[in-house]
Amino acid sequence: MDGTALPIGSGKLTTPRAAAVAGIAFAVLMGTAYVLVRVSIPADPTEGEWLEERADFVEFALGLVPFAGIAFLWFIGVMRDRVGALEDRFFSTVLLGSGLLFLAMTFVSVAMAGGILSAYEVAPRQSVESGLYDFDRSVVYRTSSVFALRMGAVFMIAAGTIWLRTHLMRRWAVLLTYGLALVQLVVVSYSLWVTLILPTWVLVISITFLLTGPRRQAS
Repeated sequence: MDGTALPIGSGKLTTPRAAAVAGIAFAVLMGTAYVLVRVSIPADPTEGEWLEERADFVEFALGLVPFAGIAFLWFIGVMRDRVGALEDRFFSTVLLGSGLLFLAMTFVSVAMAGGILSAYEVAPRQSVESGLYDFDRSVVYRTSSVFALRMGAVFMIAAGTIWLRTHLMRRWAVLLTYGLALVQLVVVSYSLWVTLILPTWVLVISITFLLTGPRRQAS
């Protein structure tokens, strides 16, 4: 060190290439959580017996979701960093807003699901007979499988549109994004394959980010 101080504002904060690993972490954590929940809860969850036999698996799955959400926030940052000076404020707002709404609704559904487990643990018979179980289950389903998944589809559409306009991703990635987003936007069900669309897409895109290196700078 020669003691020479850098002038204020001379530094530039850059996103490391390895930050794309956040998307892989999200895909693994959220995908694992979805699989555990779908495997633990039967096709007809109107009965509460599964709460006694598989509650531990569901609790473990719910515990993974907050960490997946943190990783997803980093993934959003990586996506915006790659666009850089080419960023369009309209589509970037849609991208950021839909991504945050997806996380918020996912967290709400996880909190409601945790409430179901807690209420059943304290008073199993009363929670089922009072209708509290059916109400919470309906809210969890609609929040996670209707609203959250559709916000995830909007997030994918916004990302695909940005890439189409800026040519920062190859055409196959854009077409794949639009196709998967359309399926997730239209098909809403308990199907495991539908819930795994977004984590799988994030995994593919994150691996692409790692292989292609830093984004191209705007001229």
